[in-house]
Amino acid sequence: MRRRIPSLEALVAFEAAARHQSFTLAAVALSLTQSAVCKQIAALEDYLGLALFHRVKKRISLTEAGELYARQIGEDLDRLERHTGALMTHRGEGNVLELASVPTFATRWLIPRLGAFKARHPGITLNLTTRSQPFIFTDTGFDAAIHFGSPEWPGASTSALFGEEMIPVCSPQLLPPAGCASAADLARLPLLHHSGRHDAWPRWFEHAGVRDVEVSAGARFELFSMLIEAALARLGVALVPRFLAQRELAAGELVVPFQRSLESAQAYYLVIPETPGPSAALLRFAAWLQEEAAAYREGAPAAGGALPDGAAARDGHA
Repeated sequence: MRRRIPSLEALVAFEAAARHQSFTLAAVALSLTQSAVCKQIAALEDYLGLALFHRVKKRISLTEAGELYARQIGEDLDRLERHTGALMTHRGEGNVLELASVPTFATRWLIPRLGAFKARHPGITLNLTTRSQPFIFTDTGFDAAIHFGSPEWPGASTSALFGEEMIPVCSPQLLPPAGCASAADLARLPLLHHSGRHDAWPRWFEHAGVRDVEVSAGARFELFSMLIEAALARLGVALVPRFLAQRELAAGELVVPFQRSLESAQAYYLVIPETPGPSAALLRFAAWLQEEAAAYREGAPAAGGALPDGAAARDGHA
């Protein structure tokens, strides 16, 4: 059955006119005459049965319906252009993967390991985009995602990679001469916060046995990579996943001022949509990623951290 969609030429003309708020500028951008652009948009409005532009003398502005349609069509044309370019670049081989990932995991853990994946599968190209929140796969061009949270994702299957152990880190120059002998000492230092983990510090202090302190003050940052940089800049103490700060800890640029950690009940997951089924390239990537995750789990420090008296503390929340 024939699809009920207008011509691509009309949609391109409309998107350009909406973006420029001008038929004349749209014509210049598309290398067409103004008359041709006007005819395409008039034909589109006739097809839809409604006006997309207000026309007042020689000026135009989008109607309410036009504004909504412009946003939707702009996204659709961008997606069509992206898919077409990928197909042309890789000649339809199906060895291009579009992966979405939480940001700091991508930069700190995944990307440094991608050289090994490329060496094993030189014919597969992995394109990486950061996404912090779950999304509907059918609305995007992503083949898979790496997500931190719970294993539930509608319309997709999830496989666990590893969990997350949160530890306090700071520059050694920030510490007082006597260090931090207790969690209460740590509370006297400036605390840095992740804007998406508002309860992290309260839970950390609760597990450290410190309850009557104000821990909400302090600068907030959107990404863990920002928190780590802020800690390096001696702005305060950051509570971050241990694996994301391994490089700075190993180099002595950051230290753990008090050995108490929280192990989150949430974890990092590889998420694959149920339809369509995974491609051969995605199956190879998934197998490699699970191998890397297993190697990391085996070599990671024991969760919980050593307390001064040798005990361990764990938290069910990040």
